[in-house]
Amino acid sequence: MEQNNKKYSKYALVKDMLETPGVIRNFDPAVSGKFVPQVREKRNLFFTGEGSSRIFPAKRAVCETLKRGSLFPIATEGATQALEYDLTNYAVFGASNSGKTKEIVRLFKKLKDSGHNAIFGLTANTDTPLESMAQDIHVLNCGKENAIAATKSVVEQALFYDSLIHHLADEKMEGLHELADKVDEAMKQNIEPTLVEQLKNADIIYFAGRNTGVAEELALKTNEITRKRSDFLEGTYLLHGIEEIMNKNEVILVIEPFESEEEKISECLVEGVGMKVIAIASRETSFPTIRIPDGEKYHNYVELAAGWNILVEIGIAMGIDLDKPVRARKVGNEYIVG
Repeated sequence: MEQNNKKYSKYALVKDMLETPGVIRNFDPAVSGKFVPQVREKRNLFFTGEGSSRIFPAKRAVCETLKRGSLFPIATEGATQALEYDLTNYAVFGASNSGKTKEIVRLFKKLKDSGHNAIFGLTANTDTPLESMAQDIHVLNCGKENAIAATKSVVEQALFYDSLIHHLADEKMEGLHELADKVDEAMKQNIEPTLVEQLKNADIIYFAGRNTGVAEELALKTNEITRKRSDFLEGTYLLHGIEEIMNKNEVILVIEPFESEEEKISECLVEGVGMKVIAIASRETSFPTIRIPDGEKYHNYVELAAGWNILVEIGIAMGIDLDKPVRARKVGNEYIVG
């Protein structure tokens, strides 16, 4: 996408996306420091939220924590299912930009009424129902999003959880300016028109890759931005039976494919089904590849930004008004006071 091209700049969605590098550059990792003592006291972390406020921020945090191997147990789940869990020994963080998401407010009310002393909110607003239920909150600094689809706020939520993990690991969170440059590059790079055309014409776009929240979040954004059908295939799920119902009019976008699985993907899906497989990766793969900068330990942010870029190109190629979905809402299921 191009910042100064009216084809792109007329959309609030594109404006929100292109503000993301600034959000990364201006992020202060110290903001999560005040929550650390209570997290250490509980010795367990639980991240909840609905939709985009949970998929990428929370799942990436779980993945990063497991890579370290020596931090506290960490889990994530939607707030309604979490009503069935015993979270007594968890520090609970609930992310809701509006602060009015019904499912999270309901969970926090239950926890507060039970005497839970470590429930925290991550929101973009003050004086909200979520704030009234939480021990403390952090308010995002990314500013208002004017598009329906959440973008820059998702990245700041992820950065907040990232900074919390760094605090708990006694590590400095460094390299954000370099990350911002790479995210900017991934969003602005040109996408091969033939690949855009293939994706535009696909009956379904499957997103495959690690369970970091990237592919799953892009599958959701495909619905919101392009109005196309999509699905998320975690890990190597695309090789374990789903090929039975796939057809040649569908496309798979695989995020940083496991190199050891590329041959089998080609055999089962490219040759066996006749599907097109496109990779988003920091290396050349055996598939047509959209090359992106290597974000190193922050690479998931770069992957997400590249995906946004692709979805904007698809939406514009389809002639869609990116800012006006027919049914999607900015606040999914809103808690109404009184």
